[in-house]
Amino acid sequence: MACLVPFIKKKHNESYFMKNSTTPPVNRTSIDRFSPLEKKLGVIFKNRNILTMAFIHKSYMNEVKNKSLENNERLEFLGDAVLELVVTEYLYLNYDSPEGVLTNWRSALVKGKNLAEIASKLNLGAYLSLSKGERESGGEHKSYILANTFEALIGALYLDQGLDVARHFINHFVIKYLDEIIEKGLYIDSKSRFQEISQETFGITPEYRLLSEEGPDHDKHFTMGAFLGEKMMGEGKGTSKQNAEQVAAENVLKQHGWK
Repeated sequence: MACLVPFIKKKHNESYFMKNSTTPPVNRTSIDRFSPLEKKLGVIFKNRNILTMAFIHKSYMNEVKNKSLENNERLEFLGDAVLELVVTEYLYLNYDSPEGVLTNWRSALVKGKNLAEIASKLNLGAYLSLSKGERESGGEHKSYILANTFEALIGALYLDQGLDVARHFINHFVIKYLDEIIEKGLYIDSKSRFQEISQETFGITPEYRLLSEEGPDHDKHFTMGAFLGEKMMGEGKGTSKQNAEQVAAENVLKQHGWK
């Protein structure tokens, strides 16, 4: 796999973003709840409202009834686009590989599970504003909420600090996993891998069946089962049937040591 541009991983310390930010010093008389996160990221936000918004889950809005607040879904939408642009740009500039290969690498980097793990390492769940019910159900630890929050944080960084800071953030916290993804083959589509093994080993093509669905129409969650014949090999949950099928296939591969 030839590289068009040498792949050199740049080292960033925790103060990197602060040193390279044009943000003027912010004089705050008291340390607010986001100060530890800003210290970890090395960023001082100019607009505190944008940072706050990145951590407001939609469930929280149903309780506070504050029309001046906005949940983080629009920031998530923006952050998702910025993340995909930066990762795509990086892969294009650094690897002379076919489109299909680059697409698989990008998908592995930006998939929800990967983002949720990064968000968990940054302890983003601790900063979330959730409804009482969502918090009691462990919302700050749910993968899809953490992944969405991570994207919202990228959106907030982009709006408040600009593309360069957002790009450095993504390089430092996301793209650094690319080597591991390539080396371990983590970019291979789980459903395709499961199907390949099933057909070679058992002569059977896997099927996926809906086990359950819950939640309102705008916030559905599905549980899909992966079957070989009538035997269920594993199950997975997701915000769409397709996502749940991928998780089910991935769980089967892990459970049977096929990955």
